[in-house]
Amino acid sequence: MFSWDKPNQRLPAAAAAALLLLGAALPSRAASPSEGAADVAETAALAKIAPVVPAESDRVGHYGYGTVPTAAQIAGWAIDIRPDGQGLPEGSGTVEHGADIYAQQCAGCHGTFGEGEGRYPKLASQSKLTGDQPTKAVGNYWPYATTLWDYINRAMPFPAPHSLSANDVYAITAYILNLNDVVPDNFVADRNSLPKVVMPNRHGFILRDPRPDTASTECMTHCLPEAAVKITSTAEGKDLTPRTSGPLDEMAPK
Repeated sequence: MFSWDKPNQRLPAAAAAALLLLGAALPSRAASPSEGAADVAETAALAKIAPVVPAESDRVGHYGYGTVPTAAQIAGWAIDIRPDGQGLPEGSGTVEHGADIYAQQCAGCHGTFGEGEGRYPKLASQSKLTGDQPTKAVGNYWPYATTLWDYINRAMPFPAPHSLSANDVYAITAYILNLNDVVPDNFVADRNSLPKVVMPNRHGFILRDPRPDTASTECMTHCLPEAAVKITSTAEGKDLTPRTSGPLDEMAPK
């Protein structure tokens, strides 16, 4: 007979389920009065340590785990920054101070001037996105300067993310923007100036896919005859795919 010697702890759900299956698999026989009394006592003991099933009114939208987060706990996780600067904290940082912090916290992976070390990404590049082999970096690709602050704040430095002060994040942001010739040497980054920085590729992202929508219904019988299928437009000439992507670039419309 199974016994549980820890009355102050709940029986694990997996163990409780195993006991139920084991009990269902055992052959039945007539129980003696003493065994019957023991079974009743054991059932009562298990009922005390088994998971509590809440009433149906309490179960909707709640699974019995955790607690309602406090406003302070929510604020600790709500660190996202919007393109218009909403969410940026108080503080500021200069390009000069950013160079010092960058040398200590960032240069080991991203290079002294943002050129990248080893397999770590470049942060600065004079490459044009319209070139044959463009190198995407902060200055020529990222659409918003506030996104740079957000990323550094939540994910950098790599060994210890979210460890920099707001002032240090502002300073590193200013320095990286300066490396990309986006802001001057005397730029001071703060919650007011950063959203006003116009990144070179701000309008390079599109909200709608210019390729035409297509719709077709799969069929096994009564399908459209091949002659009835007409190609009304293609992606040719719309600069949607790089010329080096594959043979589709060379296919002529039929």
